[in-house]
Amino acid sequence: MKTRYFIFISYKGTSYHGWQLQPDSVTVQKILDEALSTILNDKTKTTGAGRTDAGVHARIFCAHFDSPVAGLDFNKRIISRLNRFLPKDISVSRISKVIPEANARFSAVSRTYRYYISTVKDPFLDESSWFLNISPDLALMNEACNILYNHTDFTSFSKLHTDVKTNNCRIISAGWRQENNSIVFTIKADRFLRNMVRAIVGTMLEIGRGKISVDGFEKVVLAKDRTKAGRSVPAKGLFLEEIEYPAELFL
Repeated sequence: MKTRYFIFISYKGTSYHGWQLQPDSVTVQKILDEALSTILNDKTKTTGAGRTDAGVHARIFCAHFDSPVAGLDFNKRIISRLNRFLPKDISVSRISKVIPEANARFSAVSRTYRYYISTVKDPFLDESSWFLNISPDLALMNEACNILYNHTDFTSFSKLHTDVKTNNCRIISAGWRQENNSIVFTIKADRFLRNMVRAIVGTMLEIGRGKISVDGFEKVVLAKDRTKAGRSVPAKGLFLEEIEYPAELFL
């Protein structure tokens, strides 16, 4: 009899080809599955909450796995062993026992991403933000954020030829703010399409630089055409910040 667990991790995505297993590539899932299989002495395969692209980071990421090993939840010894085994850019913060039907991907209520832009050249931020020596109009960009609430089909910001059944998402909150020498975009939704946040950021920067209007941004959304949106910004500035799950999943 196996027990289902949620495992919560953080990772710096610089050295990885994203989360998901890929042939002949080093991914976060590959490294985590190997660590769990070794420490638990049982072949273990995780299912992630989503698919972060190469170079994207996660302050919090969740995956589920099934194991015959009992009592893994709140087991500090197991977590400590995993963290010693894992490379320095991946860490485990928590393992929780959940109901058998719980799914790290499909049970999530919401996800929150942040994109970091540095307005000054800083070598210590090079792998965790995008250096852009401009001062975009944040007021206009925040005005454009309000448009996101009025729509659900975000095909214009989706990577082409993905295998999803729908491009509909519900945006819960979105906004830009200045933090010292950084500009930060935060967006929360029930789900995200591949490349969606980076494409939205790239398009909104065109608003902030006066290249398109706020009304023009809505036309981009309505077009449902990726070629109408701006270019995707670099992956290194993107962080998965939070994943929300119903409390009743946890035992």
